[in-house]
Amino acid sequence: MSQALAVAEAPVEQPPGKQDGRLRRSFDRNWYAWAMVLPTVLVLGVLVMYPLVQGIFQSFTDLTESNAQDVICTKTLGGGEECRDNPDSAEFVGLDNYVDLLTGARGSFWLQFTNTLAWTLACVSLHYGLGLGLAVMLNRKMRGRSLYRVLLIVPWAVPAFVAAFGWKFLFNPRFGLINQALVNLGVDPVEWFNHRWTALFAAICTNVWLGVPFMMVAILGGLQSIPADLHEAAEMDGATPWQRFRNVTLPGLRPVSSTVILLGTIWTFNMFPIIYFVTGGEPAGQSEILVTGAYRAAFEGVRNYSLAATYGVLILSLLMVFASVYRRTLKAQGEVF
Repeated sequence: MSQALAVAEAPVEQPPGKQDGRLRRSFDRNWYAWAMVLPTVLVLGVLVMYPLVQGIFQSFTDLTESNAQDVICTKTLGGGEECRDNPDSAEFVGLDNYVDLLTGARGSFWLQFTNTLAWTLACVSLHYGLGLGLAVMLNRKMRGRSLYRVLLIVPWAVPAFVAAFGWKFLFNPRFGLINQALVNLGVDPVEWFNHRWTALFAAICTNVWLGVPFMMVAILGGLQSIPADLHEAAEMDGATPWQRFRNVTLPGLRPVSSTVILLGTIWTFNMFPIIYFVTGGEPAGQSEILVTGAYRAAFEGVRNYSLAATYGVLILSLLMVFASVYRRTLKAQGEVF
């Protein structure tokens, strides 16, 4: 009898044909859901997938501003137009753009890559650390807590380019308030944008001011989702505040932390306006990151669209590798992401 029950309860593997039939039955039963999703899929295909595929294709060509047109048309004396094939139209060059960029023949990829890593690591670490500290503070009962929350969220509501102009003025070597404060303290003023790392420091300060509110709000929501019973039980067991924070608060914040760190890394990696408006790449392009390098390749000088597309493909590849490794690490730790 037990053997018969075991055989009856054993899962039966369905052949591929039956699985396809089950998928078709699901489609027939939930056709309205597929119909509602279809417009979104089409819009994403037009606005996201087509430009992505086009950019990847352009990275394998030598497309520039001068050879973008296949046909050249000129005005004639009679008022008409005479068109002829462009002998210098863009051609397929394979991996030449990638080789030139990675070997330094064109652009400054490795300098920009190093700057991007330092910029992203510093900003995300400070975003999370300061956001966590402020969230823990605001999660406690205190007088004026609602007012503090509103004031700390204000930087998040300011457009990035407005904040960039404001902080650039603060770091102005001659008229900036930061140098004025240093002079009042007896310290020589700093030429912030004459050195690579001081220029990046100014950009990091700006981005931290902008990004901390998002981290604070997200982590504050995570703190409020942790059951109070866990803290009370740990306190009754004699745990110190630090032990409660390390063993109760931080594990309870893992789902929120994993998400905001991933999003913060992707956003910061591609944070164009802060670098462009605060440092402008000074001095002499030493503070550029990858996304500003792509912009300058596409829109400054002789516009090299293929080189800019190569930048874009490499940026996308780096972020995909990071997201994959990050997801695997979380999965190995038992986190569902």
